[in-house]
Amino acid sequence: MQKIAFIGLGHMGGPMALNLHKAGFAVSAFDLSAEACQKLADEGVAVAESAATSVAGADVVVSMLPASQHVESLYLGGGDGKVGLLEHIRAGVLVIDSSTIAAGTSRKVAEAASKRGIAMIDAPVSGGTGGAIAGTLTFMVGGEVADLERARPVLEKMGANIFHAGGVGAGQTAKICNNMLLGILMIGTSEALALGVANGLDPKVLSEIMRRSSGGNWALEKYNPMPGVMENAPASKNYAGGFGTDLMLKDLGLAQENAAAVRAATPLGGLARNLYAAHSLAGNGLLDFSSVIKLVQKG
Repeated sequence: MQKIAFIGLGHMGGPMALNLHKAGFAVSAFDLSAEACQKLADEGVAVAESAATSVAGADVVVSMLPASQHVESLYLGGGDGKVGLLEHIRAGVLVIDSSTIAAGTSRKVAEAASKRGIAMIDAPVSGGTGGAIAGTLTFMVGGEVADLERARPVLEKMGANIFHAGGVGAGQTAKICNNMLLGILMIGTSEALALGVANGLDPKVLSEIMRRSSGGNWALEKYNPMPGVMENAPASKNYAGGFGTDLMLKDLGLAQENAAAVRAATPLGGLARNLYAAHSLAGNGLLDFSSVIKLVQKG
């Protein structure tokens, strides 16, 4: 039985780790949040005392952290003398980082891992918390083909779609392109629904019309931003859970940084980033990103 260390048990990481446990892997989980750890422990998942103890004897290490600085600090340590996790991982282990971070950070950490005989791939995901719970996530993988094939039996227990985007960092690039489009689509969908409702249309009827017409998109299909249209969408739960506004803002920022670096034109991506920034500054940073509809709703 393969032992998997899973670090980062938030809205996405928790369900992903649980699915690996249910699939029969020996999971050793860790998160800085005691509440997140307890939630997994209640499901029968073994919880480690620290990240370092979680990787003891592990064959595979999976991480799902909020941002670049967290991944770099975890694996490489810091200037405060903190020892990076790579120091505790034995040679030959496979590391799968499913965080959404800068491609440059993925390459930096992977290079350090390689020097220690540790294989590493970046495998950010799409599909939201619903996909994480259902095990239907899409993985966008950057790294060596051989390393992806080693990871595939693990990824298949958490996701339904696995794509090899290219070398290390390519998974991250694919993810920020996808999330930039998602952020833009959610704003456009919100504007259209808000306009219809302002004219007296039933949001459920309008959503179905657009879903089956040329305006159809993932937000209308799976993640409607209008409360009451989809029972299980965050919008119908006061925008709780899901994918936070601040996380979307972070991803849109990564896209803009990348666009500047390669001199690509992303005017809609830039506008979306500014709108989510305004939404966050208005006190909505912890709400699901679909709450951006509040910016355009009448009254």
